Amino acid sequence: MPGRSELPVVVVTGGSRGVGLEVCRRLVNLGFAVVLGSRDLRRAEIAAKEIDPDGERVTPCHIEVDNSVNIDALGEWVKERFGRVDALVNNASTAPDLWAMGGNTDLSPVAEALDINLFGAWRVTQALLPLLRSSPRPRIVNVSSEGGSIARISGGRPAYAVSKAALNALTRMLAAELYRDGVLVNAVCPGWTAQEGGNAGGRTPAQGAASVVWAVTIPNGGPTGTFTRDGRELPW
Repeated sequence: MPGRSELPVVVVTGGSRGVGLEVCRRLVNLGFAVVLGSRDLRRAEIAAKEIDPDGERVTPCHIEVDNSVNIDALGEWVKERFGRVDALVNNASTAPDLWAMGGNTDLSPVAEALDINLFGAWRVTQALLPLLRSSPRPRIVNVSSEGGSIARISGGRPAYAVSKAALNALTRMLAAELYRDGVLVNAVCPGWTAQEGGNAGGRTPAQGAASVVWAVTIPNGGPTGTFTRDGRELPW
């Protein structure tokens, strides 16, 4: 087996459960070295052991996307440990505020959602961007939601909807700015999975992960600045 430094490296935030865990599993099978991030290091360690019992392909990592000090340290740690990053999956997210309404909601959860769903992805991207720019095949995948589609927002879940809409805007901005560097930046909606909001009728994590993995593995010259689910474009 090739050494880690010879493998493409992907960093996945929120990788200890659900769609994030399944994304890590699939990318390991595709030949990536995976940094499996979670705000709970113990959960990251358990998840990494589940996917890769020998510890050859998956490295657990403490990643708190709403903690600037932690994310600054992350960039330095990844550089020292791997010397490269070839893909970033910004999967860490807050749970949807299912019953809230924009007209009367407490704004504290909205601020929290923005700090994680938008600024969290932004922090991690900035921290790892120098390494991504050095990759021969750099990818950034922002795990968004159709609930953040401005064309389809109809009310309710204000913290989740506004923060995911903002993440979509960030995706478009970065895609345009990084195009000349060859960095492909796309937003993906994995669909409403069973873990979200305790919805037992949702899609499976495996179904949701397939869309994310597609965006990680598209070839050079592939689409950038898109918002998709199952390979089909969604309205912004």
